[in-house]
Amino acid sequence: MRIILPKEQIKGQRITISGEKARYLISVLRCNAGDELQVFDGEGSFYKSRISGIDNKEVKIDLLEKIPFDTESPLNLILIQGILKGDKMDWVIQKATELGVKEIIPAITERGQIRETRKAARWRKIAEEASRQSGRSMVPAVREPVEFSSLLMADSSMALRGFIFWEEGGLPLKGAIQKIKMHDARYTIQDKKNHESCIMNPASFYVAIGPEGGFTKEEVRLAESRGLIATSLGKRILRAETAAISAVTLVQFLMGDI
Repeated sequence: MRIILPKEQIKGQRITISGEKARYLISVLRCNAGDELQVFDGEGSFYKSRISGIDNKEVKIDLLEKIPFDTESPLNLILIQGILKGDKMDWVIQKATELGVKEIIPAITERGQIRETRKAARWRKIAEEASRQSGRSMVPAVREPVEFSSLLMADSSMALRGFIFWEEGGLPLKGAIQKIKMHDARYTIQDKKNHESCIMNPASFYVAIGPEGGFTKEEVRLAESRGLIATSLGKRILRAETAAISAVTLVQFLMGDI
């Protein structure tokens, strides 16, 4: 049995859990005193634990041993997702978490039908549950919604590395991947030769997916000016949620750990 707790809550050798997490252990997992438990901190470690007692809707847990734990992809993949209607966004966040993205940024785009939402807290809970279910050692960060153009221009001194997927054109994905690899190799050689810092940020790789109506030409041009490569997922037009999962899966396959 697994549970994820904030790192700051894991202090000492005995902790007490109440509220929603306690209800989950008692009512959903049907835990009892003496049951063994894996407590994850969401940042790369887990604790072999044992439930010492359940009293008044609180669960007391003894932390027995801290063990480093890593199931994360070497690719620091950040999904920029144009906000989708209804439960489509929930589904994308759940599946993207299972596939190993490190960060999800809900983006307010020109063709998006949602301009304001208060669902960020809900999306974080979905990401946490998906992390627990899929055995991840970390919980991806789910950011507050932000205007797509503002996001791209937040730090204009550093080029972005990754793709913007656009159904109206762009390189085939294989060609875009090759272009990224050639670009990385060129800057690596330059850094070694000149001992200069690369203007790229190799630690982050962005995948940008539009809302139901896709990105506008102006948004794509802005993304390209910031370093993202326009690419496509083939001749067929995919639903936005299908495109998101397909893109993340393919990028993880070609550059990550799938």
